[in-house]
Amino acid sequence: MAGDNTQQWVHLNGTLVPKSGAGVSIYDHGFLYGDGAFEGIRVYSGNIFRLKQHVDRLYASARSLGFSLGISKEEFTNRIAETVRINGHNNGYIRVSVSRGVGLGLDPKHMNSEATVVISTEELRLYSQEMYETGLNVITASTRVPPACCIDPQVKSLGKYINNIAAKEEANRVGAGEALMLNMSGNVAEATGDNLFLVRNGRITTPPTSEGALPGITRGAVIDICQTLGIPCSEAVTTLYDVYAADETFLTGTAAEVIPMVTCDNRTIGDGRPGPITNSIIAEFRKLTLVDGYHV
Repeated sequence: MAGDNTQQWVHLNGTLVPKSGAGVSIYDHGFLYGDGAFEGIRVYSGNIFRLKQHVDRLYASARSLGFSLGISKEEFTNRIAETVRINGHNNGYIRVSVSRGVGLGLDPKHMNSEATVVISTEELRLYSQEMYETGLNVITASTRVPPACCIDPQVKSLGKYINNIAAKEEANRVGAGEALMLNMSGNVAEATGDNLFLVRNGRITTPPTSEGALPGITRGAVIDICQTLGIPCSEAVTTLYDVYAADETFLTGTAAEVIPMVTCDNRTIGDGRPGPITNSIIAEFRKLTLVDGYHV
């Protein structure tokens, strides 16, 4: 990241503006109603990791919500790359937020038809290096994920994450590193900002999106890595029993990357240390981040 004394820029509705002066309307539908979508993207040594997949998911989210971003995927990709370049942001986090546009009131027909598009870069590290080496202590939150029939987890929408924040607060109150979230059937969907993977008898499973899990970009990368390593990996409905009885567990997400989970609800998972399969996936993931994506 560029130094603190260097001007930082935000791509706002097609124009680069100083970060210190960037802002959106008080009547922006994303601000008023959570009516929009977002992506968190990582850049590693100048490689924007899996940028195409992030842009594809963003456009799919906007289409599902019923509004257009008004520019091609190619132009959107160029804007992201331009923001990274001008900020000298070769390592760190890219935040992309879009909304339906500006207008007071719920009814979209009373709004202008131009989407709000914001692209920014920032430093973000969720966990210390020690936690990647020793693993996370995790709880199960009482806050549930919304039913998929009400808010489809495949849409990375702005408004969905209020429950995830509440679950994260539960983890914070007891000093846990993360919290698992259940769906209304009592099955495990995901963590507050991450996907869950279990290892048992040499096989890996992860909850399907139909159970409330986001189809994470890092989740997809791990599934690809399993195929490369010859490790059986599949989606499976997951209960808390499955978590407690696993040989290894780990979480995945753009900000979290791949991080081991060694306890859940005060139950030790496996031998209480990051396991060999988890460590092998972490090693392969770190290699992948440097070659799979868009180089700026």
